[in-house]
Amino acid sequence: MNDISRIRNFCIIAHIDHGKSTLADRLIQKVHLVEDRDFQNQILDTMDIERERGITIKSQAVTIPYKTADGALYELNFVDTPGHVDFTYEVSRAISSCEGALLLIDASQGVQAQTLSNMFLAMEHDLEIIPVINKIDMIAADIPATKAQIDKDLGLDAENALLVSARNGTGVDELFDAIVMRIPPPKGSRDAPLRALIFDCHYDPYRGVVVHLRLFDGNIKKGMKVRFMSNNSEYEVESLGLFKVALCETQELSAGGVGYIIAGIKTVSDVRVGDTVTGAVNPCTDALPGFREVKPVVFSSIYPVDSNDYEELKVSLEKLKLNDASLVYEKDSSAALGFGFRCGFLGLLHLEVIQERLEREFNQVIIFTAPSVKYKIHLIRGEEIFVDNPADYPDDGQIQSAEEPYIRASVITPADYLGNIMTLCLQKRGVQTNMTYLDEKRVEIIYDMPLAEVLFDFYDKLKSTSRGYASFDYDITEYKPTQLVKLDILLNGKAVDALSQLVFKERAYDRARMVCERLSEEIPRQQFKIPIQGAIGSNIIARETINALRKDVLAKCYGGDVTRKRKLLEKQKEGKKRMRMVGDVELPQNAFLAVLKTKDD
Repeated sequence: MNDISRIRNFCIIAHIDHGKSTLADRLIQKVHLVEDRDFQNQILDTMDIERERGITIKSQAVTIPYKTADGALYELNFVDTPGHVDFTYEVSRAISSCEGALLLIDASQGVQAQTLSNMFLAMEHDLEIIPVINKIDMIAADIPATKAQIDKDLGLDAENALLVSARNGTGVDELFDAIVMRIPPPKGSRDAPLRALIFDCHYDPYRGVVVHLRLFDGNIKKGMKVRFMSNNSEYEVESLGLFKVALCETQELSAGGVGYIIAGIKTVSDVRVGDTVTGAVNPCTDALPGFREVKPVVFSSIYPVDSNDYEELKVSLEKLKLNDASLVYEKDSSAALGFGFRCGFLGLLHLEVIQERLEREFNQVIIFTAPSVKYKIHLIRGEEIFVDNPADYPDDGQIQSAEEPYIRASVITPADYLGNIMTLCLQKRGVQTNMTYLDEKRVEIIYDMPLAEVLFDFYDKLKSTSRGYASFDYDITEYKPTQLVKLDILLNGKAVDALSQLVFKERAYDRARMVCERLSEEIPRQQFKIPIQGAIGSNIIARETINALRKDVLAKCYGGDVTRKRKLLEKQKEGKKRMRMVGDVELPQNAFLAVLKTKDD
């Protein structure tokens, strides 16, 4: 594409399940980018997990050529983004690479929590926002009400909203025209020194790191030497091209465009998402602002089941970090599980996705410990420390007070489910700060609640309580005082450090009882009795016992004196006692997974 005025960069943003991936499918089909025989639904969702769960996890860029009615050819670069609150970081990266955004709103559900959140993200980057009402073909579609919500809740001009059915392709032609007419072309000079932003990467086992770029100034050609500004490493470009669902090689990438480069990068840690790429011969002076640093909110440790696989797990995490810049990890160790990594995640769904990707894409057999948040601990000697790992929790005698992170939770729900949702929020120690009736049927309620309470099953319970109609979004706000205790799990009298948890004091008993019950169901029976105990310090607050497998030592006694039988039983009892003192209990992997579950499946 020679003319920068004929380029349009935009992303598709919306609440979860409002039809972003389906609309992306229709845009790709409309310009015949993929042959009909090769086409499949959710074509940009390349991971099995995305298809199975029906959600987008990774933002995917694609370049499509579009010819207008008067014969002008445009290059449209768009990104299909995730909708779940855990993947907001993916959305923010996609937004920073674009000049415009299609804000999708489901005609049957209206404006939801993530619709608002993503719109504000787009407004922060000064994007041109085009409201698009999707699913107009559904029986439950209420277009006038949705337009009223766009006008009132979003403050956008509802008259300019486009009506689309991504499922059957209605309104897609009008959408293409609106993209060309309303989204501004990129700014930048092709004569200036090269300045490109790395907005994503992935690892190819044959070609090394594939770097995804948005060019703001200059151009890149094959054989050119480029420099990564964060560490001054230099590479020669071996191959470059566009994303046309598959990678499509070209000779040059120019300012305003989006594409990829392959430069034989084998050192994975050299590439950082958010870094600026410039020319080695004629470099630019200032780096691009990049992205805000991601702050993980959920922490858990990963260990290989076989300690010999530690190095393989390390390499797998490095490659995965390339493709998921929000993953944070550092080395960790446990007496029970050996060497592993302490990881930070953006939420519990993010944790589950990382676990599945490690198992499927990298064939790792791993164990995750119970998730935790980052607590602020004030020590008696005046110091202030942050603790997310129970192993680092100081002795009670050293602690003056503790604080935990709170969130501002925004829930938009039909008024019919308001009572049940308020009860759920109260159970999670939430304090209501605001309630607004958006219209006759929908209510927005704002709660301050501890992040730790949202970790496990809040999202699932919210969806089941509201039959899937309520939507949820949150922001981390501040730290507030809490009563915190360290819950230890003892197996056969020995503490298992990998099962320790930091919990709110009033919930410690329920949590300990639940963990003990789960473990008693998962740990196989031994030749000796196994006590499973939950303890706070030296106080045992919960216990379950796995009874011993008993061999019938009386089977050979067909008669004789009772003292003979008693002697055999006493001998067996002594043997069991001795075995219990020296016996080790093997913890199966599913025992650790069982502890993470908080509801009956």
